[in-house]
Amino acid sequence: MRKWFIVSAVGRDRPGLVADLAQLVYDCEANLEDSRMTLLGNEFASILLCSGSAPELEQRLTAGARRLEWENRLTVFIRPLEGEPRPAVPASGTRLFRIETQGIDRAGIVARICRALADHRVNIADLQSRTLPSPSGSPIYRMSVLAEVPDNLDPATLEKALEERGAELGLEVTLAPA
Repeated sequence: MRKWFIVSAVGRDRPGLVADLAQLVYDCEANLEDSRMTLLGNEFASILLCSGSAPELEQRLTAGARRLEWENRLTVFIRPLEGEPRPAVPASGTRLFRIETQGIDRAGIVARICRALADHRVNIADLQSRTLPSPSGSPIYRMSVLAEVPDNLDPATLEKALEERGAELGLEVTLAPA
C-alpha cells in the first residue's frame, strides 16, 4: 500500500543539501513527488512530498532523517499524510488567481493581505515574498500569491477588498487570473 510523507528540513546552507535529501528519499525506496526548496537568510529550507510502499518506510525515513540531522546539523521533520494528497491546483469549485503586492516594507503586510483572502474563503496555494533594496534606501516588499478563489466569489469583490487593504498599508495590490 502506497504511503505519503512530508519531509521538511532546515539548516545552514551548503552545497550538497539537496543531494543529501534526495538520496534519503531514494535510499528509503520512496519517490520524490513534489518539492519546494529555497534560501532564507543564510539557511536552506525545503519541504518535500514523497511516497512509497516499501516495508517500514516511515521508520526508514525517520532513521535517515536523524542521521542527516547528526551529520549535517539539519533539523528534519517527517510527517505522514492522512490519505492521499489533494487534487492538483486549482481545486474543484475554484479558479486560480495571482495576487501581486508591492510597497515600502512594514510589519503586517502578509498578515493583513492574507486575512483579507481568508475572510473571502480564498485558499493560498503558493506564497512567495522578499524584501529588495530601492534607490531611495527604503526596502521594498514584494509578495506574490497563487490563490484558489471560490467560483461563487465575484473577482471584483475580492479585488476591491484587496485594494482597500493595500491602501491602508500603502501598497499596490493587483489581482489577475493565473
